[in-house]
Amino acid sequence: MQQPGANGKLEHRTSLRVRYAEVDRLGTYYNSRALEWFEVGRTEIMRAHGMVYTQWEEQGYMLPLVEAHVNYRGRAQYDDLLWLDVSMEMAGRASLKFSVRITNEAGEAVAEGYTVHAIVHPDGRPIRPPEWLLQRFE
Repeated sequence: MQQPGANGKLEHRTSLRVRYAEVDRLGTYYNSRALEWFEVGRTEIMRAHGMVYTQWEEQGYMLPLVEAHVNYRGRAQYDDLLWLDVSMEMAGRASLKFSVRITNEAGEAVAEGYTVHAIVHPDGRPIRPPEWLLQRFE
């Protein structure tokens, strides 16, 4: 579900189910999966707010990852339904921060953290965000 911007942030909630390939021998999700799930959250928040990432690229904007942080809070097992609550905000003049909180159906924390992405030209130079992006945060 899409939420209106608050305090210069965009918000969105999406769900996913833990796939069998995402769990380890302990029966819980493998640690690198949290960052993959963060990517699901990033993709879906941008889509929900009319900013499909392929359209960014077509217009000459790339979002390479420059920082990531994950706090592992609990387990998630095969076929668990997870909720991803994601917020998106400007983090400086030419970067975006995506904060993600992942919970299970009971509302228990599974993982939380954030990623920061530079806004760059395809040649790697930092560039100012497009006007259409800044308007969404107003």
